[in-house]
Amino acid sequence: MTDIPNLLRSSRTIAVVGMKDESQRSAPAFGIPSILQELGYDVTPVNPNIASSLGKASLPNLAALTAAPDIINVFRRIDAIPALTDEILALPATLRPKAVWFQSGIAHEASAERLRAAGMEVIQDSCLGVLASRYGGPR
Repeated sequence: MTDIPNLLRSSRTIAVVGMKDESQRSAPAFGIPSILQELGYDVTPVNPNIASSLGKASLPNLAALTAAPDIINVFRRIDAIPALTDEILALPATLRPKAVWFQSGIAHEASAERLRAAGMEVIQDSCLGVLASRYGGPR
């Protein structure tokens, strides 16, 4: 079982897959990353359909990462999770996160098992923004 308070306090960087930009302020995929940034996390948008969000250029995919995020936060439909899992597992070990966080309403046990087998923590069907707010930002 993942020690969520420790994970959140020890993490600094979060790549948000499926993040929205300011034009979609009411979307959770914009609001939650905004909260995370306010708490002190370094948030990197990952979405080929936006140029930037929260003052940072958006990456087209996870293969474009230049440093390993502590957490990959996922805002994607459940049917997209297996391919996203393949993308995460294709990353070199030096670019893999310590945790993959599937937002509320997103759970895919077969993918979670594959990610755990590769050494990553997996949190499913849980709001990162709510728990980060509860336990505070990085320390």
